[in-house]
Formats: sequence, structure tokens, C-alpha cells
Amino acid sequence: MSGTGGHAVGCDDAGPAPGHDGHAHAAADDYGRDHHAPAAHDHDHHGHGGGLFGHGHSHAPPTDFGRAFVAGIVLNLGFVAVETVYGIVANSVALLADAGHNLSDVAGLAAAWGATLLARRSASPRFTYGMRGSSILAALFNAMLLLVAIGAVAWEAVQRLADPQPVAGGLVIAVAAAGIAVNGLTAWLFSRGDGDLNVRAAFAHMLSDALVSAGVVVAGGVILWTGWLWLDPVVSLVVGAIIVAGTWGLLRDSLTMALQGVPPGVELDAVTARLAALPGVAQVHHVHIWPVSTTETALTAHLFCPGGHPGDAFLRATAHLLEHDFAIHHATLQIELIDGSCG
Repeated sequence: MSGTGGHAVGCDDAGPAPGHDGHAHAAADDYGRDHHAPAAHDHDHHGHGGGLFGHGHSHAPPTDFGRAFVAGIVLNLGFVAVETVYGIVANSVALLADAGHNLSDVAGLAAAWGATLLARRSASPRFTYGMRGSSILAALFNAMLLLVAIGAVAWEAVQRLADPQPVAGGLVIAVAAAGIAVNGLTAWLFSRGDGDLNVRAAFAHMLSDALVSAGVVVAGGVILWTGWLWLDPVVSLVVGAIIVAGTWGLLRDSLTMALQGVPPGVELDAVTARLAALPGVAQVHHVHIWPVSTTETALTAHLFCPGGHPGDAFLRATAHLLEHDFAIHHATLQIELIDGSCG
């Protein structure tokens, strides 16, 4: 059988594991993953084993940001309309750039919200983890969209540097100040989502918009005082550079997760060492860790136990340890009694 990352997950099929807590659990499939629908897990830490296989799973319910997404989309759509109108009236590229940035954020928020809804879908024979991976794609989309939007702002700003245009500073300041309030409030709605890369991407979008609006306020004030028309595009470039620097980490993390790399915050060597230190374990190999979603992590590993099978209690305790110490929510452990039995 093929296994995660090209390694065999099992030498023998164990068959279905016995049911418990009122529901049954299927044996591991060819990828070392279970076929449980999300709704089938109504308890936190548990492990179960059958034959040479042990599966440990635990699910902490994610915070529901549905209302935050709806509020953010509505607030920003309304503000995009206001900024566009007054940006044209004031002839401010910074204000129009902020409107365009806000519009891209509406699309980003919609994608992130859609991903959270898809992530709730039950598993199926084809999508054995449901659609939870959509949250990773949404985070990657948001990071790329943010960089594209900033690129468009920079292009327009460079053109304005070559040909400065009069700007209605007072009007710019008033509209941009309102933008700080709208974007700041929306960012606050997502400020509790540090553990979810998808929500973190939405937060980054909103915070970057608040920074752009703050930059517009500064530019408008200085233009009113000095008449320096070139300052409007310069401030846009400076704020854009700050946002790019802050977004790079988000892009790196979301791309890593999209490619099923070890999620940020999880150290492969530390997990392997912890498993190797378990009583009765002589060797650990074929360890694979990958993200199921922006909030859930999975693991498969082979444990060589020459003293005999450690039993179901060992599997349950190990599953609990992995969830508690490393936030690994889906653990599939293969116990090997003969060294190198799986090659």
C-alpha cells in the first residue's frame, strides 16, 4: 500500500477497529488516514487501535468567525463605494488606491468565509478529511491577492510621481479617517484568530487597510500645510512597502501548508524525539506531519517496539500527548514488532 509521503503505512490490513462511545471507526485507508466525518467526533481526546494500527484523534471546535466575515464584507463594500466617489472628487490617487485595496479585501474576506463554510462539510469517500483544506487555499489566495493589490497601488503611485496632480487635502483626510475606523473595527473582529492562518490572513488584510488609510490621512494633512503634491504617491509607496514586508510571512506559511509542509509552530525533530522517548519504543521512523486545515494537523509514524505491542492504552495516551504538546489532532501510529519489517 502507498502511504503518506510515499512511505508504506502498513504491512498488513488490520480491519475495522471496534466501535466505542456510540459510534464505529473504520480502519485506515491506503493513505494512513481515517474516513470519519467531522460530525462523528463529539468528544475530545481518544485513541483506538486494531491489529498493528493505532489511531488517535481529537478535535477542538474552532471559533466561529461567520458573523465577523459578514460584518467585514458589508462594512468594506459600503466604504469602497464612499472612497471611490470621494477619491474621484478629490483627485487623490491615495484615496482611490485605498478603495481598490478595500475591494480586494472584500474578495479576500469572501474567499476566507467560503473556506470556513466548506471546511464544515462532512468527509466523503473522495475527500476523506472533508473540505478542510480549503482554508489553506483561501489563506494563500488572500496573501497573493494582497500583494497584487499593493503592486497596483505602487504602479499608480509611480505614475503620479512623474505627473503630480492637485489633491483636495481636507476631503481626503475626512474619508481616510473614516477608513481607519472601518478597517480598524473589521481587523478587531478577527484579532482572536491567531491560531487559524485563514483568519490571520483576513486580519492582515484589514490591518493593512487601516495602515493605508492612516498614511492617506498623514499625506492629506501635510499637503494642506505645505502644498507638496508629490507626497500623496510617496506615502502610498511607503505604506505599500510596509504591508509587503508584513505579508511575506503570511505568504510563506500559507504556501508551506498548501504544499503539505510541516505547519508553522510544529518541529519535526521535537515530535520524533518525544515519540522515541516513549516507554517500550526503540526506534521511530517514517514520521510525516502535514496540515489538514489551517487549524488541524495530522501525523503518521512507525514505532518499533521489540518488547511487544504496547496496547490500546499506550495508543490513547500517545494520541493525547501529541494533541496536548504539539497540537497534532490526527495521529496514526503503526507498531512494528520486528525491526525494518516495512522496509
